[in-house]
Order: sequence, then structure tokens, then C-alpha cells
Amino acid sequence: MKRALETPRVRILTVPLSAQRYERAIGRLLEATGSEVPVRAHFCTVHSVVEAESDGALRSIFESADMLAMDGVPLVWVARLRGAREAERVCGPDVMLSLCDRGRAIGLAHYFLGGKPGVPEELAQQLTKRFPGLDVVGVESPPFRDLSRAEDDAMVARINNARPHVLWVGLGAPKQEHWAADHQARLRVPLILPVGAAFDFHSGRVRRAPHWMQRAGLEWLFRIVAEPRRLLGRYVVTNSRFMWLVLLDAARRRLRGK
Repeated sequence: MKRALETPRVRILTVPLSAQRYERAIGRLLEATGSEVPVRAHFCTVHSVVEAESDGALRSIFESADMLAMDGVPLVWVARLRGAREAERVCGPDVMLSLCDRGRAIGLAHYFLGGKPGVPEELAQQLTKRFPGLDVVGVESPPFRDLSRAEDDAMVARINNARPHVLWVGLGAPKQEHWAADHQARLRVPLILPVGAAFDFHSGRVRRAPHWMQRAGLEWLFRIVAEPRRLLGRYVVTNSRFMWLVLLDAARRRLRGK
């Protein structure tokens, strides 16, 4: 089956990432807001690529995605070494700003689902202030616990009845990836985008790394300094494992003559 947002792919470890320029990705996502069937795009980090190595369900979610953007500079580096010259970072928080800005000209409606209580409201307020005329048709912070079938059905109904063009999902990875894939068929939303940290960044709850650190692939270091207890172990272990797995994969490819 042809994907709705078909792009050249480069497989890094087990994940088939979309190799594309940022502007081309934004163009494809804007086009997708006119889709008659829900389109699902994910923003893949080094952490999620490593997680997919041992998580078959997450691997299947990525395989079935309409777009699997590279939300991590190390992924772009590896992709370009593999010959994907068009590869650029397509980061969830950046995409949120671009679609909210450019979507005003074509009347896009947005629904923000996720974050701690009060966060989606603050996010909508901040984005509306930044982009006058932004159409926000719904905000919701689901309980952290698993929802009952009735609660879940009611939430899906609220989203569908609001008729957004873009559903932003900020439930944290990999929960948001599973939620988006599990609910895609039940949603009447053209574009479903799990974006995680974008909710905290753009609501003003969490400070984002300076642009120079983002461009240099050092955003992970900034986040470790900001939240050492929560992120130090995760980033050190994950980044080290990613480097080892990529080197091992490169050695295997060389032995196979690829």
C-alpha cells in the first residue's frame, strides 16, 4: 500500500526514516490536512530508534507510519553517510510552529491533546498570542491512567465533533506513538502528529536549548543539564547504545558488501 506521505526512506537500524528537506516535509504535511483518511506522522529521536530495536510493537508502528521524520541530528548524520543527501532534521516542536503559522492562511483548525492539567490550555494561549488568528478547536489533558472504553470513546467523539484538521498528541513517548496508531482508524482527523516535548516547550513550562545547540546536535546535553535526575541515565545509556549499534550495523554492512 502506498503511503499518503511517501518519501525516500533510509533504514537506520530497524527504523525506515523519511529522508527529506524540512521545507518539503512541511509542504507534505500541509497537503495532508486535506486528506479524506487520517494520516499519521511521527518524529523519531535517537531514543525511539534504540527503543524500536527491542520493542516489536513500536517497530510495527513506525513501519506503518505515513511519515517518519528525523527528529535528531545524529540520525541525519547517519542518513547522509548512507547517501541520503536530502536528509534534514524535521523536529516536532519546530513543525508545530510552522504548521500553526502557515496553516492560518488556509484555515487550519488545531486540537491539542496531552500534557499535564493546564498545559494544553497554556499551549493554546501562547500559540494564539504568537500567531494571531490561530484556530484552536479543542484542548484536553487526559488522565495519566488507562481510560475505560467508555471514557476513550467519549474522548474520540469530542475530537471528531470538534473537526480539527490537525490533532497534536503530547502524551510522551512511546505512549503517544501507541495511542496515535491505535486510534488512527477511529479518528476523523486528516493529520495526527505525536509531538511530545513540544507541549512543554511552547506552553512555556520547559525552556528549550538555544538554536546553536539544536543545530550542533547538542539539545540532549542542554536537557540533561536542565533535568539531570530524570534524563542523565536515559541519554548516556541510550546515546552510547545507539553509537554501538550503528557501528555494529556498519560493520555488518561492510561484510555483506553494502
